[in-house]
Amino acid sequence: MANVLAYDLGASSGRALLGRLEGNKIVTEDLHRFPNDPVQVGDRLHWDILRLYHELKQGLLKAKHQKVEVKSLAIDSWAVDFGLIGTNGELLGNPYHYRDRHTDGMMEKLFEEIPAADVFARTGIQFLAFNSIFQLYALKRARSPMLRDAQRFLMIPDLLRYFLTSEMANEFTNATTTQLYNPVLNEWDKTLLQAIGVSETLFAPVVHPGTQVGSLRPSLIEELGVGPIPVYAVAEHDTGSAVAAVPALDRSFAYLSCGTWSLMGTEVRQPVLGDLARELNFTNEGGVDGTFRLLKNIMGLWILNETRREWERAGQSYTFPELVKLAGEAPAFAAFIDPDDDAFLPPGDMPGRIRRYCERTGQKAPEQPGEVVRCILESLALKYRYVLELTERLSGQRFNGLHMVGGGIQNALLCQWSANAIAKPVWAGPAEGSAIGNLVVQWIAQGELSDIWEARKVVRDSFPVTVYEPQEREAWENAYGGFLRVAGLSRA
Repeated sequence: MANVLAYDLGASSGRALLGRLEGNKIVTEDLHRFPNDPVQVGDRLHWDILRLYHELKQGLLKAKHQKVEVKSLAIDSWAVDFGLIGTNGELLGNPYHYRDRHTDGMMEKLFEEIPAADVFARTGIQFLAFNSIFQLYALKRARSPMLRDAQRFLMIPDLLRYFLTSEMANEFTNATTTQLYNPVLNEWDKTLLQAIGVSETLFAPVVHPGTQVGSLRPSLIEELGVGPIPVYAVAEHDTGSAVAAVPALDRSFAYLSCGTWSLMGTEVRQPVLGDLARELNFTNEGGVDGTFRLLKNIMGLWILNETRREWERAGQSYTFPELVKLAGEAPAFAAFIDPDDDAFLPPGDMPGRIRRYCERTGQKAPEQPGEVVRCILESLALKYRYVLELTERLSGQRFNGLHMVGGGIQNALLCQWSANAIAKPVWAGPAEGSAIGNLVVQWIAQGELSDIWEARKVVRDSFPVTVYEPQEREAWENAYGGFLRVAGLSRA
């Protein structure tokens, strides 16, 4: 049977997943996996975009060598980052990594020219220092020759899709994350573009998930010896794809896409643009089938991953199962952090930052690896409860539990502690949520699935969902109060 190919690019690794429909079941095959390491050059942090394009080609070659027929392909990735294309159709410089420091202070400077309330009312997007609007504003203020010579702005999946097809288009779900797209007018916001000094001609037409945007370009067909495979725009923001794969049966549901970032929210038909949403710093990102994802970004397992990297640099190597085991053996609720404190955003000495945060907030700092990891995981679980309660307040809904998808669900301890913290069931699965959402949108576009709700039922029938029931409710309720005090947060 014909397969469709999903390229799912995360902030630390990428994968090529083959999928086919057999009756009402999805069958997948892991075709190719590869690291995605940022590159520091002088003071700048970049994505290795040409290496990523090379890995896309390796996925096609592996399919060819296995004599797999690929009916179509699509790409999803993280949000906000982009490349700029010049008049000759070539990429102008390596895309900056969203953790690069060139946006430091740009948010505050822009708000001197246009009020934050106006920016939110026009976009509905959460204020994060690395949003595309602030990246472009930083380039403009720095008189970047890249921006001066640019003819097209392409986000990471747009850019890789352009490399594959020679067609340039901006996809809807990722476009909304830029904080430059107006979801009410359904177009790039001219007022905001004027405020940052960027022409609207820089932006390509916006296409929605399920749109075919070309086929493999002739030179690539000749290079790889493959056919003219159609290329689709899916929900190219990986969280958009992950939400498409949430195996929910209830039309009102809460989700947590759990990986390097944790993104928690619900699906709504219209963006929520009021003052409360802005005050709570929620975001309205585009979704599949004309929906919006009302959600909030949480720092996520980046803190654990960077902690582990720091220990490795110091000569202490631990596998993730070893760290989870040590965390389970450490004392409970000894210290908390707010995962969204600005101290935890940049790469670097994460254990030292955790220690300093605890000292600054009057707590005994964790010292042993198990204590540090327990502090991270308990704090994440408790922050999930806080954001879930905010989501209920803002959406006017009450959720019976939480759907967790993404690679983070392989951490059973985090899933169980999340259930304990929210005092509701957690339904964990599938782990490859973004890639599976990528696949199902291709099938909807091709008429193999009727709509997103049939797709979600097929996902539920195809992949195991592990149920975590809440435990130790009184202890976790007490811990929640302590967490809120340490983090300086009030109850929703």
